[in-house]
Amino acid sequence: MYPYERSLVKELADEPFVILGVNSDDTAKRLRDTMAKESITWPSFFDGGGTDGPIATSWGVRGWPTVLLIDHEGVIRLRDRDENLLKAGIKKLLPAAREARAAAAGSER
Repeated sequence: MYPYERSLVKELADEPFVILGVNSDDTAKRLRDTMAKESITWPSFFDGGGTDGPIATSWGVRGWPTVLLIDHEGVIRLRDRDENLLKAGIKKLLPAAREARAAAAGSER
């Protein structure tokens, strides 16, 4: 999944889009090593070495990888790791996220 995630980060660099990772490696050091080895440039949180960590538990994660697509209002819109479904979901949600970003920028003036 990392190559696909890297491609999304690159392709959507100028868009209102972010990847946040939650990792269940055995140790935080192993997470750092994985991030370096796999060229992971997005934030990735250590969750205690399994699906019983506080983040996984809060979000109902029962296995890895689990992919959640969350819109700009914090609503889960997709729970799937299929790359085609994920891409279609991102494409569908981007217009509203762009509008929200533009409105927020306008209100800062």
